[in-house]
Amino acid sequence: MLTMPKELANTIVDPESYAHWERSHAAYTELRRTAPLSVAEPDGYDPFWAVTKYDDIKTVEKNGALFSSARQLPLRPRAVLEQASPDELGQKLRTLVNMDDPEHFKQRIITQAWFMPRNLRNNLESRVREIAREFVERMLEFDGECDFARDVAFLYPLRVVMEVIGVPPSDEARMLTLTQELFGDNDPDLGRAGTNVDAVEAAKMREAVLEDFVSYFKAMQEDRQANPRADLASVIANAEIDGEPIGFYDAMGYYIITATAGHDTTSASTTSGCWALAERPQMLADLKNDASLLDGFVQETIRWETPVKQFMRTATEDTEVSGKKIAEGDRLMLCYPSGNRDEDQFDKPFEFDMRRLPNKHIAFGFGIHVCLGQHLARLEMRLLWEEMLPRIASIELNGEPTRSVSNFVCGPKSVPIRFTKA
Repeated sequence: MLTMPKELANTIVDPESYAHWERSHAAYTELRRTAPLSVAEPDGYDPFWAVTKYDDIKTVEKNGALFSSARQLPLRPRAVLEQASPDELGQKLRTLVNMDDPEHFKQRIITQAWFMPRNLRNNLESRVREIAREFVERMLEFDGECDFARDVAFLYPLRVVMEVIGVPPSDEARMLTLTQELFGDNDPDLGRAGTNVDAVEAAKMREAVLEDFVSYFKAMQEDRQANPRADLASVIANAEIDGEPIGFYDAMGYYIITATAGHDTTSASTTSGCWALAERPQMLADLKNDASLLDGFVQETIRWETPVKQFMRTATEDTEVSGKKIAEGDRLMLCYPSGNRDEDQFDKPFEFDMRRLPNKHIAFGFGIHVCLGQHLARLEMRLLWEEMLPRIASIELNGEPTRSVSNFVCGPKSVPIRFTKA
């Protein structure tokens, strides 16, 4: 069993290293070179295997029976795991992320049709374009300067997903705050504490955020059971599993993952795309002159950012991956940013190349757990840029961008820009 150097192990779990992503990417690059599948023993954490190569990540992802999502423990410091109680809300809530088949499939199929390309084209695309146009107009009203993250990218995917769920616009600000508090519990700007806190205190804050989510969606579920509408909330509220109503905590988990991951990850990739354009004026000119490049730009943006940094899996029996013996019960961290910078898969992976073909990134995962909303995410991004590119002549940074502090789901939290109208 190969154990990686302590410094690298500490880096890949440190939320700060993803806020300054040159640190996390440097660590992953070294691991891919010297210890691509090795055991990490970070200070304060239980050991786990770090899976850093593209092909190894896909191997684990496509073997759900061997590598369980349901048995996994989240990547949390030992002190947090030791204090966790089965009575905590966070222990009761389950989402598609931590279910195995056949249960995972039975839950996924409840909403899957909503997110398929045909339904998006027929029932959502025109409305998403209207929303995209609305937010482009809002950006232009800033008269040349704005924070693209806070003023546009956080709000546009939020509006789309909240409409799909059935959350009224008056509650969007609350949903955004709760999402940022949940994913940014280690971030002094986004976390509920509003300052730096230790891991145990952050876990307490996270539990309080989940309680607020459940309080909100419990009321919504009761309303949709009594008065169903043509929205996703009604589908979840009235869903059945094996002929029985969906369980309360499963329904709450469904609402929460849709209302958080459904917009936050798209916001991160969209913001990262603007950041890339602000640093590459020729790329902006090329996109404005050739609309056929836009799909490649969107794909490269998602690879470049990779908003979900890791998921954990647990081996269900003794097995091997790339010749390494994995024991039953061993935990594995799937390191998606590393896989999407794998030199054996991507030519010049540290260059932003919107002409990259093929671009088979794994930012959406792979196998049965591939992101349910991937088609909607790409649609949202494409339509925003289709509406924005003809309206602007230039974009440049107007200050130092910053990234959120998290080792799970994160991306840029501030990207100040200066732009000129076309």
